[in-house]
Amino acid sequence: MTRTHQPTRRHCLAAMAAALAATPLASFAQPAGTVRFILPNATGSGVDAITRAAAPALGKALNASVVVDNQPGAGGIVGLQALARSAPDGNTLAVVSNNVVIFPSVLKSLPFDMPGDFTPIAVVGATPMVLVVNPAKVPATNSRDFIALLKSKPGALNFASGGNGTILHLATELFLDASGTTARHIPYKGVGPMVTDLIGGQVDFGTAALPSVQAHIKSGALRPIGMLTAQRTAAAPDIPTFAEQGLPNFVVDAWFAVIGPKGMSAASVRKAHDAVVAAFADPAVKEAMAKQGNTITISSTEQAQQAFRSELAKYAALVKKVGLEPQ
Repeated sequence: MTRTHQPTRRHCLAAMAAALAATPLASFAQPAGTVRFILPNATGSGVDAITRAAAPALGKALNASVVVDNQPGAGGIVGLQALARSAPDGNTLAVVSNNVVIFPSVLKSLPFDMPGDFTPIAVVGATPMVLVVNPAKVPATNSRDFIALLKSKPGALNFASGGNGTILHLATELFLDASGTTARHIPYKGVGPMVTDLIGGQVDFGTAALPSVQAHIKSGALRPIGMLTAQRTAAAPDIPTFAEQGLPNFVVDAWFAVIGPKGMSAASVRKAHDAVVAAFADPAVKEAMAKQGNTITISSTEQAQQAFRSELAKYAALVKKVGLEPQ
């Protein structure tokens, strides 16, 4: 089904990705005894909340100071390129989301190979996603009424995402496909600006990680229409899933993982994996993850490597299904 998009932003993202391939990155002065976790996401994102909650425990497990380094430029490509160019000594890692396996399907040119230029260390877990609307602009309170509204005004409503080709963008496209509706896409440079404009009424609806909008749902600034999870989440048990609202096949997982640059030694990979396991078993981190609604199921390194390969194929098929042409 054809969608209405804003191609200018997508063309800019593709051009930035191509330009980055030939552009030296500024050096990062990393003090001895520190481990840098690059986040190819803006502050306020689900990955940001997860990493900052786990940072003290990660530092303890690694016997190092942890530096959280947000690098959201070009939809996250800047941060990934910085990781790809880092020394494979285990002192620079990244926490990433599904976005990293979507990029190869939506961009013709990338300044790195995914996953060839990286070392998957562990798929850590999944973050619940929710479709929310601005209550002042959208009167619907459930999936049935929202779909009816979209069908009554084809292409009239607009939706926000944290950037073209991100999981938040693709998840909403899949909703539109599953419901047989259309809407105009408004991409933003990260989750923070997206949520700000959702609350302000500049856009009508959007999909977001639950932790990034939960406070706004509680305050009434945003209204949830449905969770994209298979079952309701304990962090928001009153919000029904789309699966129970008539769209049984509309389930989208937003997983997050720890990766490093390619060429890491087996010892460095093992140290990083052991630190992830220890950190996310810490009682304070477990409590923070539960409050955010995150499900923690840490994979082995071998499982992570297989997951990246299978997810690349999965999202390539999904991107084709919803009609997003590589730019």
